[in-house]
Amino acid sequence: MRPYILAESNWQTVKEEETEVAVLPWGATEAHNYHLPYATDNYQIDAIAAEAGKIAWEKGIKLKILPNIPFGVNTGQADIKLDINLFPSTQLAILSDILQVLNRQGIYKFILLNGHGGNTFKPILRELGLKFPKMLLITTNFFEVVDKYQFFEEKGDHADEMETSLMLHLMPGLVSDLKEAGSGKERKSKITGIREGWAWAERQWSMVSEDTGIGNPKKATKEKGAQFFNAVCNKLAELFVEVSEVEIDKRYDSTEE
Repeated sequence: MRPYILAESNWQTVKEEETEVAVLPWGATEAHNYHLPYATDNYQIDAIAAEAGKIAWEKGIKLKILPNIPFGVNTGQADIKLDINLFPSTQLAILSDILQVLNRQGIYKFILLNGHGGNTFKPILRELGLKFPKMLLITTNFFEVVDKYQFFEEKGDHADEMETSLMLHLMPGLVSDLKEAGSGKERKSKITGIREGWAWAERQWSMVSEDTGIGNPKKATKEKGAQFFNAVCNKLAELFVEVSEVEIDKRYDSTEE
């Protein structure tokens, strides 16, 4: 039993423990090119949350990693078979219920650890912050914690070199031979602002990718995945520690000299 993982904990221990920080991993269930499983985002975020939680726990931080939410926003993939979509409004309802439990039980520090690019939690947490004013609500995307291009060569953001390397490190038995993987070539928008990144429209997945991947995975290795995994987990553990130690009502630096 890992005592920082709620799913592995029992009532005999939980009822005697104080929990300072609750961490909720949130993934997705969707196609990841021809070589990675549908649950790639869930395997990744579960492993990252657990390892970062272990590091923080060993530093004395009283935290619990909550069970992962395995479905995310996949509104641009309606025609991709068995990509399971949750609307943002559904995510809002789920999060509201979870935060209501934590707030009622005096667990006021909450970190939402996101593992799926289609999930956007900032506006949701803005709304819930007014509903639960005592709480400190934080969200972060694991793929933005460190600069992934310190570890990987190929550009991409879905079933790419990074995700494939991570899965080769974490779950190699679920990664098919990379010879079977598609190239992950992305068709770029004809609209200049979208192509340059200063305007946005949701990608319609079957229009932008033939294999559901975005980014060439062929240079992926388990060694790259391990290095990236360790860097992300150590950085996240620092976040868990800082959140635990900060006083919610005194979480900003003084402007006085």
